[in-house]
Amino acid sequence: MAPINKHVKLKRSAKARRMALRVDYRDRVVYLVMPKRARLDTAYDFVRENRAWIAEQIESLPEAIPYKHGMNLPIFGKKVRLEINYDSALKKTDITLTKNKLIVNTNKEDPSGRIERFLRELVRDKLAELSHKKAKIINKKVRSVTVRDTKSRWGSCDDKGQLSYCWRLVFAPYEALDYIVAHEIAHLRHLDHSTRFWNLCRELSDDYVEGYHWIHNNGRDLMRYGKAE
Repeated sequence: MAPINKHVKLKRSAKARRMALRVDYRDRVVYLVMPKRARLDTAYDFVRENRAWIAEQIESLPEAIPYKHGMNLPIFGKKVRLEINYDSALKKTDITLTKNKLIVNTNKEDPSGRIERFLRELVRDKLAELSHKKAKIINKKVRSVTVRDTKSRWGSCDDKGQLSYCWRLVFAPYEALDYIVAHEIAHLRHLDHSTRFWNLCRELSDDYVEGYHWIHNNGRDLMRYGKAE
């Protein structure tokens, strides 16, 4: 993936039949997806022709929010104050989540990596709990639950019961998280998006309407936490 400029990266695709621009809310760039055999000069022309649209998309990206002492993090939709206590004498980083605080005692000047690891484990446990609970309702089994830093999919499911979710769901309210789990568990019975699938998804969701609309309207904002300024 070669950069065309600091905001646009080139991505060749064997499946692409024409050039298309895709906004990446996680990496805060615009990808120019182009056919594998397309010429580079054509790509540059395409970018120039769409420079106003590209500038508008970059300008509208949510501001990045790095982990800083005193900030509020929306963990499962509830505001939690991040308290970072630095002490070079400490041997390791310890993180504790209370009702309204995420307390980080650390010997690292930048504990962002450890904070992310903690949040990944936290949301994985919650997603696994919900996944097994909903799968039991429809007499299906979950084989595994993993979390990744995906860009365009909140979850995925295969016919073997292997589920994968985006770890950034930790910043979403419960209704949205619950909807995503219901969506993937419904795929254990229907590996499609048929009417039967959507009916089951609604049945498995605690609040389908709220969860569906929240993630579709606000999902991109989840990508900005922990990013460098």
